[in-house]
Amino acid sequence: MPRPSVEVERRGQILRAACAVMAEVGLRSLRIGDVAKRAGTSHGTVHYYFDTKRDLVHAAFEFNFQQSIDRRRPILDAHEDPRARLRAFVDSYLPDGDAETVLAWRVWIELWNEALREPDLQELNDQVYGEWRRVVAAIVRDGQDRGQFRDGDAVDTANALIGMIDGLAIQVLLGSRNMTTPRMRAICEAYLLDLEERPLRK
Repeated sequence: MPRPSVEVERRGQILRAACAVMAEVGLRSLRIGDVAKRAGTSHGTVHYYFDTKRDLVHAAFEFNFQQSIDRRRPILDAHEDPRARLRAFVDSYLPDGDAETVLAWRVWIELWNEALREPDLQELNDQVYGEWRRVVAAIVRDGQDRGQFRDGDAVDTANALIGMIDGLAIQVLLGSRNMTTPRMRAICEAYLLDLEERPLRK
């Protein structure tokens, strides 16, 4: 199997470093020098790949999105049953201490904050939610076709579930005493149970 090019590897290192720095200090405090140091490279090398901080930040958001998608493909492929697939998908988003997941959530929050003022990032946000919506709605439709999920608009169900996960995760990440990861998991489980079609009692 051919090795990825050095340029592709180095670009990935820089983007991973940018995400890590962003998650640690926030977008507004992110400096190219800090990213270079985290990536083990020079200030000039970062600028070789990204002309400006804005270019780097936008690429980092896209990278974070793609990494999130890639991490979940094996989860989706591992479960044939739609109920198990949807539970595994939801569980993979819980900010339960997994460093990679928590880092990704922090980067998403920075994206949302900055997108309030950046039309390009609003477009990326639409792209992100479009992908999540397609994934979740497809699982819901599969479950409905098998009689496992109750009828209803699959896209509306996807939007409700994704919106709930986002809102609860933000509270967890902010350290709310009223919203812990176990509490978030219980709320999500109750929603998924309610989504399942119950057999009629005789």
